Amino acid sequence: MFAVIKTGGKQYVVKPGDRLTVEKLEGNPGDTLEIKEVLLISTEAGLEVGRPLLNHATVKAEILEQGRSPKIIVFKKKPKKGYKRKKGHRQPLTTIEIKEIKI
Repeated sequence: MFAVIKTGGKQYVVKPGDRLTVEKLEGNPGDTLEIKEVLLISTEAGLEVGRPLLNHATVKAEILEQGRSPKIIVFKKKPKKGYKRKKGHRQPLTTIEIKEIKI
């Protein structure tokens, strides 16, 4: 059994026991959350596809840790003009473990 969920503007194929890193979700490590944006579920009976979402399906997940990605340096320079800009960015991330897919 697997499902396709949508979180943080991205889609993920998940099954129970999977660990994945997604864009920041609210909560503390150890908290349980329900993801209600389920796009597709595959069971023994076959595929259920939502248009666009499956309203009766949810995915339960546990937050393992809150963290940040490695730093990305953005550097702009225009030659012969003396123009330089340097910025950094670290995206906040959440690591979750999928516990259950409910139909």
